[in-house]
Amino acid sequence: MSCGGRVGRKKPAQGQGIGGWFCAIVGGGFIAERSFRQADRIRVNDRIRAREIRVVDEDGGQLGVMPPFEAIKLARERGLDLVEISPTADPPVCKITDYGKYLYQTNKKAHEQRKHQKGSQLKEVKFRPATAEHDYQVRKNQIIRFLGEGHKVKAMIFHRGREMAHQEVGRAKMHRLLGEIADHALVEIGPRMEANVLMALLAPKRGGGAPVKPAGAPAGGQA
Repeated sequence: MSCGGRVGRKKPAQGQGIGGWFCAIVGGGFIAERSFRQADRIRVNDRIRAREIRVVDEDGGQLGVMPPFEAIKLARERGLDLVEISPTADPPVCKITDYGKYLYQTNKKAHEQRKHQKGSQLKEVKFRPATAEHDYQVRKNQIIRFLGEGHKVKAMIFHRGREMAHQEVGRAKMHRLLGEIADHALVEIGPRMEANVLMALLAPKRGGGAPVKPAGAPAGGQA
């Protein structure tokens, strides 16, 4: 693409997405075309410019350090591509692989990471020292469900008025809760008092049991 003596932008082809190509005049010439798509940030085959590279094969085996043209020859003999996978290493690391497959796997991994980061949240579940048994079971199972979905949970027991003089009631309820969800939760913080709130920060336990349905316990009475 030529910029025609001015800063210019090429309209993306259908399916290319936003970003496209960009070039600019510098000192009477123009800088190399640059694309902001991920696929065009990965150097492959003849676009690899290092004098020497460290090469691994499609199975991760070390093939040693060599000039790029030798590695490209090896890749083409196998019907594959040479892809730069670690450009900041010294020397850069390149892999003999199927470029299309590599790009697909890279994009899929990035998507899964973004999905996990977006999906994980901090949930809050509140109790009182005198929370009734039925409500206690509902909130406990809510915590188990949140943990099963990969969220962290802040379990809180709020004390009001005279309840502050009998904090052992709230602590007993918290210890009961932590014991009953031990198969699902790791206690990261607490239990500890913060002002009038007894709290514990819970994280999902790997390999924990599946969330359970709320139990049909009696509605009356205290825990």
